[in-house]
Amino acid sequence: MSGIIYRIATEADVPGIMHVRTSVAENHLSVEELAQRGITNASIAASFRADSKGWVAEHDSQIIALSIADRKTHSIFALFVLPAFDGRGIGGKLLDFAVEWLWDNGTKRIWLETRKDTRAATFYARKGWIATHIDGLGNIHYEFERPKDR
Repeated sequence: MSGIIYRIATEADVPGIMHVRTSVAENHLSVEELAQRGITNASIAASFRADSKGWVAEHDSQIIALSIADRKTHSIFALFVLPAFDGRGIGGKLLDFAVEWLWDNGTKRIWLETRKDTRAATFYARKGWIATHIDGLGNIHYEFERPKDR
């Protein structure tokens, strides 16, 4: 899609990141629900100063999608796209940035979790992620192994 700018996220992007995170239909959590899980503007900003890195996609100077990877836990912490921009390849590109960064930081196996029976679950399976188990809350645990030639 033309008019999309991809770039590394900064602490100044956190309000836009939270807007996207709380605007999705699937895996939706409110600001209050995120805070109950320890996810706040301050915690995201602090993660960028420690072990995480994020990327955003912008359209007309508005953040429309994000990904965040955590090198300490070897995980994809977040990947969300505003519903109006779903299905355009934006999430796939942001996922690629996060995966490459984790590989570059020595990760051998990346993991993430998403709700079962969602478009996200289908997306990850299509991308080659392997479902290893479903927890008691209905979350699928996916893993993606570093290619041998990397």
